[in-house]
Amino acid sequence: MSAKAQWQDLGPAKAFQEAGLSEASLGRQKIAVSWRDGRFGAVAGTCNHAGGPLGKGRLEGDYVVCPWHHWKFHRCTGEGEPGFEEDKVPAYELRVQDGRLEVRTDNPTRRHKKPHEPHPLARKIERAPGAIRVAGISTTNMDEAHPRYSTSDALLQVALEHAGAALQCQTQLIRLSALKFRNCEGYYSKSAHACTWPCSITQMDAADELTAVYEALVHWADVVLVSTPIRWGVASALYFKMAERLNCIQNQVTIRDSVLIRRKVAAFVITGGQDNVQGVAGEMLCFFSELGFHFPQFPYIAHSRGWSAEDMERNVEHVMRSAELREGARMLAERAVGLAKNLLATAPMVEHTPRGGRKAYRLEIERA
Repeated sequence: MSAKAQWQDLGPAKAFQEAGLSEASLGRQKIAVSWRDGRFGAVAGTCNHAGGPLGKGRLEGDYVVCPWHHWKFHRCTGEGEPGFEEDKVPAYELRVQDGRLEVRTDNPTRRHKKPHEPHPLARKIERAPGAIRVAGISTTNMDEAHPRYSTSDALLQVALEHAGAALQCQTQLIRLSALKFRNCEGYYSKSAHACTWPCSITQMDAADELTAVYEALVHWADVVLVSTPIRWGVASALYFKMAERLNCIQNQVTIRDSVLIRRKVAAFVITGGQDNVQGVAGEMLCFFSELGFHFPQFPYIAHSRGWSAEDMERNVEHVMRSAELREGARMLAERAVGLAKNLLATAPMVEHTPRGGRKAYRLEIERA
């Protein structure tokens, strides 16, 4: 003898019709209820990808679109969009009784998650043996087809050349102006859990070239040297474009207690025809500390001729001829590399997802 069907009242059917797509509760569970072309549909309210709330998304034809990362599921069958039909969320029967919408709770279809290859950046973080690795990130903007002299970029190259030739490090230079990458699109503003590692944009858009920066910071480099010009008293627009996309690294501490940046050092080169060097340095130090980086003593070099120095030709000429600034760039590299060597030599190598996140990591360093 079959068990009696179990139905739960959701509310006035008319209200769900007017909403088009809405979220309803089955105890602690959520379902996405939709109305289109004279027919109700109901599927589980949790997306297969990262748990986004389907009932708070939108309808695109007969598909519910997740508001977090835009995965699509048929509003009546729960099947994924064409090409991804195997990705299924549970679907529920519905009926209307005396103007009330009811859902059958005892026989939803089964959830099925189609296996997806993990993104290459999602691999375990392991430092391979070898020389100290130094990544330089230039955040000055320019026309790559017609490059100009950049004071911050030039001093960064001096530091990298010294790290390679004199300090016997492996080096690489990343110019943000040469990369095509999208601005942060506010996934964190939807939910902390919508801001993923790897970055949500990186997972969805294979053409997004910020992958090179993620690879260098999280997997490759022991030392990161970041150079920026001063633009209206702050770092460059390209710097902030990158920084907003790096939020996905820091956010892993918040949502997963996972520290991705370990035993890594950051230092900075800051130059400009305007002033506010210390304000720019302060922001950069704050941001990179939240990512998990350590800093050497005197963690930046800087040059500025002040607010009123509008003769940029003289500013460029001064940097080009300054032996003191070039020596400062070399010493910055030496301080950063020296700290990286000490961290790698004295701190135990552990998994990058410890219990206790940043607190546990700091205790490891203190006890080493």
